[in-house]
Order: sequence, then C-alpha cells, then structure tokens
Amino acid sequence: CIRDRFKMQTKIVLRDDQIPKAWYNVIPDMPGALAPVINPRTGAPAAPEDLTPIFPMSLIEQEVSEQRWIEIPEEVREVYQLWRPSPLYRAHRLEAALKTPARIYYKYEGVSPAGSHKPNTAIPQSWYNKQAGIKRLATETGAGQWGCSLALANSFFGIETTVYMVRVSFTQKPYRKNLMEVWGADVIPSPSELTEVGRRILDESPDTPGSLGIAISEAVEDAATHDDTNYALGSVLNHVCLHQTVIGMEAKEQLKMVGETPDVILGACGGGSNFAGIAFPFVRDKASGQDIRLVAVEPASCPTLTRGVYAYDYGDIAKLTPITKMYTLGHDFVPPGIHAGGLRYHGDSALVSQLRHEGIVDAVAYPQNACFEAALLFARSEGIVPAPESSHAIKGAVDEAVRAREEGRERTILFCLSGHGNFDMAAYEDYLAGRLEDYAYPEELIRSSLANLPKVG
Repeated sequence: CIRDRFKMQTKIVLRDDQIPKAWYNVIPDMPGALAPVINPRTGAPAAPEDLTPIFPMSLIEQEVSEQRWIEIPEEVREVYQLWRPSPLYRAHRLEAALKTPARIYYKYEGVSPAGSHKPNTAIPQSWYNKQAGIKRLATETGAGQWGCSLALANSFFGIETTVYMVRVSFTQKPYRKNLMEVWGADVIPSPSELTEVGRRILDESPDTPGSLGIAISEAVEDAATHDDTNYALGSVLNHVCLHQTVIGMEAKEQLKMVGETPDVILGACGGGSNFAGIAFPFVRDKASGQDIRLVAVEPASCPTLTRGVYAYDYGDIAKLTPITKMYTLGHDFVPPGIHAGGLRYHGDSALVSQLRHEGIVDAVAYPQNACFEAALLFARSEGIVPAPESSHAIKGAVDEAVRAREEGRERTILFCLSGHGNFDMAAYEDYLAGRLEDYAYPEELIRSSLANLPKVG
C-alpha cells in the first residue's frame, strides 16, 4: 500500500503550483445557522455597513459569506510562495521516544518569514486594505506573532503599521518587538497613554499586565478615530479563520500522498484561527461520517472552551466591538502573564465555539509546565524549538500517542506546529530554571467576570 512505500519518509512537500487556489469557508457546512452578531450601540443584529469604519468591504463580505470556496487573489498567492506550501513532517524520532505505535505528523508553519502561521491572513488582509486605499493599519498583538506578521505584510504593500502589544509580552519578548520594528511598525505597550481606553485603564490599574481585550480596544479606537486607518485582527473573526484554511487543505493533500487518513487532529487554541486552519478543512469529512476527532488545546490559565460559557459577549474590554456568541470567560477577564501570550484571549471564534457547542470539536486544557515538558521532548527528538503556544498542540499529540501505546493500537495523529520558539528563549530559560508556575484560574474569579456579560435578546 502507499503508506508502506512511504513509511520512512520524513518530509512530505508540495510544489509551489499546489498552493490552494481558494480558501475553504466552513460556514456552509456548519450545523445550523450562525447566531447573529449584535451591534453594541443599537442592540440589533449588525449589518455589513456597521463594520465599514474599521474594515474594507471586501473583508466584510468574506466575514458573512456563505460561499464554500473563496478565490485567493493571485497577488496573495505570489507572496504565499515565499514559504507555502509548508512542509508536513512525519515525527519518526518523537514516535520512537514515546515507543508508540501511533504515526505522528505535524504541519510546520514556522517556515514563514515571521516564524508562525499568522502571515496566512496578514498577507490577504493587508492586500485587501491596500486595494481600498487604506494608508495605515492598527492592530493588537499578544506574544507578537500577529504583530510581526502584519508588519511583514504591510512592508510588502506599503502600508503603515501601529501595533498595541500587551504590556507583559512587550516586556517578555523584546525581540518580537524588534522584528516588528525591522519591518517598519510602531510598537506601543498596551495599555498606553495614546488612547482614551488606555488612559482610563492605567488610571484604574496602573500595574496591569494588559490583555488582548485591552489591546483590541486601543487598536479599534485608533482605527475608528482616523479616516486613513483601518483595524486588522489576527484571530477570532470568520475571515481570519477562512484565510488560515490553507494549512489544513495542504495537509490533506500531503497525507494523501503517503496514504494516510488522520484519526485525530489537534491545534493550539487561543482565539481559534490556528486550530481552525488545521481542523476546518476536515469538518466536511467528519460530517460525512469519517471517524475523526478535532481537538482544540488551550492553557489551563485561560480555559475558554473548557471552563467558559457559550454566550453573547464583547470582543474587547471597552465594548467597542460587535457582540458575538462564543465561548467566553468574560470581556473584562485578565489572565495571568503566561509565556503563551497568543493564547490569553477571553473568548473564542464564533465558528470554533459553535462547533464545540454542537459536539463536533473537542477541547482540552493543560498547565504551562506540562506543555513546556512536551516542548523539550519534541525539541530533543525532532530538533525544532516550538513556540510556547505550539507546545500545547504538542502536549495534546503526545498524550494521544501515549494513549495509543497503552491501548496497543495504531493511530494517525496530525497537529499544527504553528510556529518556532526562536524568539521565546526567555520562556525556556524560566522553565529550565524552575521559575514557571502553573496557574489554574480560580472559579470565583471566572464567575465574577461572567457576571458582566451583556444582556442580549
């Protein structure tokens, strides 16, 4: 069989002309209609024109589209060729270290210039804004992968970049800040004195570590108050998840080349785009009867899918963004400053959330020390040092492989290695020195935050 012929192959590589020509939109294959998005000012369902102060109409149309396939512009595909198609690896050495009968594959997105999966959406977002005549994009970033990716994309298309970087990550990850600046971005620790919401939060909590919810508020306020500026978001939104599906579509073709069908697919999940990228192209397969598990892996310190509630909530602390039905810990939730800064968001993608609510997606949460332990095992067997965010998917894959060993059965495991950790050495230094603390968010604080959810309907 094909699998036997390729059983020792390590890298499965596609040609440049095999980059997907269209993104896959999961909405037509969702179980039931999506819950409407609510305009925070009127309390009524949001219309596309409500979003025009911060997004170009081309992206708004993608956000609400029910078309299964959306063509990728040729100019975007040309930039994708700098690193796409990304390689799929068979983790032979990790399998041997675990003594597992499972076959482990990982889709490696760290080959992008920014070192993560985020340019998959940064490139098209920048291109569509360029076509709309936008001169500057404002955004937020946690660990810095998204900020770096948007700075990279905007440097290609001649757009200015302002990045509000969560304060704790601004301090923890100075080299990501430097990389953004190399690509021309203006990087500001958030909360800042430059926006009304930032000043208010600093007055109330001068020692706050910041959060993605705060940084989003600052970036949205910036965009909404400048005519030449739009807002760009690196996760959560439908069009962002759409752009990331190039990951899973390529992976499907690569697995076919070696005769494999995955039994379980895992991705780290903060806002949801990483997980959506690897998992959404397989939703149709699962819906058609294929026995496949789709597992979102999140940190125990920000357990949105595993301990949050499925409810309407704001996407930011200042209540500037539309109200969306999602799994949430509450819009004013401020998680501890774990090193996986990209997974510290209080909510999740509406699409991922609905799939989770309907039982199509599973979710697990791990403390950061267990994830770093898995990251070291991976680095010492496969050689790649993973980003702290990516270590969550590795931990999930390791547990699946150990379970296969204990059960004495074969299993094909696919996960998304969403980025390298070459800019995260401070995190590894803290782990190796025993300075990392596991933090399970107290139930009473979650209840307190959830008490402030908006009243909808």
